[in-house]
Order: sequence, then C-alpha cells, then structure tokens
Amino acid sequence: MFLISPKQLREFGIIGMNQRNFGLVARYNPRRLYPLVDDKLKTKFLAQKAGITVPKLLGTLLYQHDVRKLEKLLTSYDEFVIKPVKGSGGKGILVISRREHNCYFKPSGDMLSLIEIKRHVSNIISGLHSLGGKPDTVMIESLIKLDPVFSGYSYEGVPDLRVIVLKGYPIMAMLRLATHASDGRANLHQGAVGVGIDIGTGNALHAVQFGKPVHRHPDTRKAFTELSIPHWDKLLTLAAACYEMTGLGYLGVDIVLDRDQGPMIIELNARPGLSIQIANNAGLLPRIKTIEALQYIDPNPESRVDFSKKYFCARSSPQSAPRTKHARSNDLALL
Repeated sequence: MFLISPKQLREFGIIGMNQRNFGLVARYNPRRLYPLVDDKLKTKFLAQKAGITVPKLLGTLLYQHDVRKLEKLLTSYDEFVIKPVKGSGGKGILVISRREHNCYFKPSGDMLSLIEIKRHVSNIISGLHSLGGKPDTVMIESLIKLDPVFSGYSYEGVPDLRVIVLKGYPIMAMLRLATHASDGRANLHQGAVGVGIDIGTGNALHAVQFGKPVHRHPDTRKAFTELSIPHWDKLLTLAAACYEMTGLGYLGVDIVLDRDQGPMIIELNARPGLSIQIANNAGLLPRIKTIEALQYIDPNPESRVDFSKKYFCARSSPQSAPRTKHARSNDLALL
C-alpha cells in the first residue's frame, strides 16, 4: 500500500479536512447562508431568479401521505430523476431513464416497480438520505439529455462538471463521469471517474477511479486524452457568478451540459469535497494563496474567469505560491 507523508502533502499543496473546514468553510461561508445551497429547492429558485437555467421541476412530495400521489404525478413522464431536497454526496438520487407500462428502468437496465419507487420516496421523506437524518422533501426533476460531445465518455448517465470557486474566482475543476459501478450517477464515492480539467483550456489533465489513475473509461474504453469541455468560458463564468448569487466565498458549483438547453446548474455545495485534488493530481493550496493575496476582488465574473485562466492554467507554475507553515497528520483524510 502506497503511503504519503504530511511533509509530501505540504510540498504538493494538498489541503485536508481541517484546512477546508476551518480555513475555508468557516472563514468564507456565513452559516446563515447555508440553507441557500443545502436545500436544493431553494437553490433552484435562487438560480431561476438570477436567470440561470436549471432542470425542470416536475413535482414535490412533502409528507408521507403524499406518496399516494406519486403514481398520478408520474403518469405523464417516462423519464425523470428523484432527489432528496437536503441530500448530499449523491445519496438517495434515483434516475429513471425509461418506462414500460408499470415497469421503470434505471440507466443500468435494472427494473423497479412502482411499489419500490414509492418505498424509496418514503425513505427520502423519513430522512434516510438527508443531512442529519431529519425529515426531508422529495423533488422530481426532468432527466437531463446527454450532450453528444460526451458520447463514449460517460456510461448510463450524464456527466457533470464540479468547479471550486473561491471569492468568485474558479480555482479548480473536474468532470465526473458516470460508470456502471456508479449506477449511472456522477458520484466519485460510488465509482464514477473524476477527470481533472485544466482551468486555462478546458482540456482533460488526469483521471482517477476509486482514487487510482485511469487512462480510459472503464466501461466504454474511450481514452481521455482528447477530452475537451465545450463552452468553457461560459461554464466558468456561470460558476463564478454563483459567488454573487449566494454570497458564499468558498463554493462547489455542479454544472451539466444538456443536449437541448446547454449549461445548467444542478447543485451548489458549501462544503465541497477534496477529491478534486486527486483528479487534478494537484493541490488547492497554491491557488487558494493566490486568491487570498489579492487586494481587490473584481466585481465582474468574466474578468475573474480571465484571471483564473491565466494563473491556474496547467502551463502556469504553482511553485511560486506561498505555502502554509503548518499541516496536521490528519490532513491525510482527503475525502
């Protein structure tokens, strides 16, 4: 088993959970603003108010007695996504890609009955998948259509782009690609592939699955060497604008490219995970220090994107950025 020392982590600029929680989340994210991103319905309405495209909301279920309404609600839809409003880490998300009579099929081909879907919805409402285990609300959204540019790069699901934004500046990005192991969901903990994306160009840099480097998609076998994200400037600007939209200084912005409607925001996260560093084979610390050293935060999202593309491009050298004086051994816990 390969181990890495705290000293090596510092040299790579890797930040751990302590630095994230106290140096970023607690410092830049006022707790009163957490509900704006912890509640997916509030996030959706906030984005719509700001003129940002989000997946269409098909319905909501608030109470256990609402479960009986599910069959009627789903009558008009052959494909949809069921989510817990206050879920995290992809838990509780159920993707249905087709229906035949009373049989519902996941992207993997696994079949579910209406009774099984009702049970899943009931579990969400009871708080099985919510933060803190508190009673939750079910939201049902339209299914996002795969943009053809990602054909062969994702399996049984739609990829999403995670962008880390600090004080309005995009500092690191990765593309999360669904696999058979992840059951069609773009969640790294469940087996999706994380592909580090060059902030400067939108091109793939490095890819991992279950924390180990991979060079091809495990299911389609397509190589990542030619993967490039279209509309890159627009996507980064969309992520940067979430700083003004939420008031949160440290933010994970999740974006998808829909075949018909283009870029959409699907989720915001006030405590984004740190596995993005593994996907990029690079640490966040030098980029954080670069932003924290700025005396002036540009009010224009496009200008902030230009800055990020210049200073966080893969061709730029991060070694000149200052390093922290201290790091703790439990910073080894990256996820």
